[in-house]
Amino acid sequence: MNHFLKLAQKRQSVRKYKSTPVEPEKITSCIEAARLAPSACNAQPWKFIVVDDPNIKNSLADKTADRILPLNHFTKQAPVHIVIVRESANISSQFGSAVKQKQFPFMDVAIAAEHICLQAADEGLGTCMMGWFNEGAVKKLLQIPKNKRIPLIITLGYPDTELKEEKQRKPFDQIISYNSYK
Repeated sequence: MNHFLKLAQKRQSVRKYKSTPVEPEKITSCIEAARLAPSACNAQPWKFIVVDDPNIKNSLADKTADRILPLNHFTKQAPVHIVIVRESANISSQFGSAVKQKQFPFMDVAIAAEHICLQAADEGLGTCMMGWFNEGAVKKLLQIPKNKRIPLIITLGYPDTELKEEKQRKPFDQIISYNSYK
């Protein structure tokens, strides 16, 4: 338990990367961590596209940066991008999503994404999850079918900055209550 809390403390969003290539075995371990993530009804509604070719990666990075808002201008620095494609869930998960009016596949993808980020932190790598990008342009670039969704893109690489010692989080007593909402 102590190791996991230290890992959770260590994991931060990184927006400055070294140009050092990421070893293939470290990328594989991150994807394996995601593959092992739990999902509603074991649907595993995901596919991971690892983009490590510099030309494709730079084209992808262009589709994550916004010209109006200063978002994601760091993405060309990251040597790897992992594009998460939401796949169709199995019938049980689809039924549960409809009955409970909850998007289980999006929750499942989020869990898998965090598994990637935690494994990356354990490997000494940095990550940043991004939801702000031109989805249509990314689909076209990576030949993703139009009927698929891309909830997240994760940048991956060696951090080129000192990680903060302490995270800024709400106090514990503000985020928890027992037995009722207080």
